[in-house]
Amino acid sequence: MSQPILSAIHLYPIKSCGGSSLQEGEADARGLKYDRHWLVVTPEGAFLTQRDEPRLALIQPQLEADTLTIRAAGMSPLHIPLGLGGERMEVSIWRDRCSAYHQGSEAAQWFSDFLKTETCLVRMADDQVRRVNPKYARREDDQVGFADAYPFLLISEGSLNDLNSRMSSPLPMNRFRPNLVVSGVTPYAEDEWTQVQIGEMIFDLVKPCVRCVITTTDQVTAKRGKEPLRTLATYRDLPEKGVIFGQNLIHAAPGKIKVGDPVKVITHR
Repeated sequence: MSQPILSAIHLYPIKSCGGSSLQEGEADARGLKYDRHWLVVTPEGAFLTQRDEPRLALIQPQLEADTLTIRAAGMSPLHIPLGLGGERMEVSIWRDRCSAYHQGSEAAQWFSDFLKTETCLVRMADDQVRRVNPKYARREDDQVGFADAYPFLLISEGSLNDLNSRMSSPLPMNRFRPNLVVSGVTPYAEDEWTQVQIGEMIFDLVKPCVRCVITTTDQVTAKRGKEPLRTLATYRDLPEKGVIFGQNLIHAAPGKIKVGDPVKVITHR
């Protein structure tokens, strides 16, 4: 195979909403800057994802200068200043409790109208530190934003190509919502890596990504099917873990990456 290359960078400003592709990405302590920086929650602060509300996939956030612009069919664009504070509220995401800024009544009404259920939008508080599970963290200060558990998700194009070869209808990469996509490697090569360098950044591959029902949600229509979980279960099902596809990464320090950066494998399993 040729030299592994970073072929795509994807950013998801609002957890479980649409993503955008970047040519260059900057990482802060939590991961890609502004990745899963916002979260849709119930009035009580419980987090919502496409597991609960598939229509979140139809919401398209876009970073524009100093503003987050949010669009969806049939809705007027919503504009939110990137540094907007607001009333503090405690929100829950899995087993974690986090401090967040309520992004205002206009945003709450916008999301409630579109999802047809009462919700609000929050931004992770600037001083909030949400630690990575110590079982998988590599450093005491490893942290994450509102992603499920880890700052980055990496998948190779080869892995998706192999999966698609096993199905009657191929699926796009957006079903798996990775941050980093790598070309030039054999299928599932990433499963054997333990540390890589991409551009100026060092990443530890700490845990396979166990896949959920979100992967069965068409990211354009929000309709659900049986694939890819049905096919993945035939050859990617780990006992007592679940169906896996992709690798969760933790970065050693803030830094910058860009599409076309070589991916240097430092250590293998």
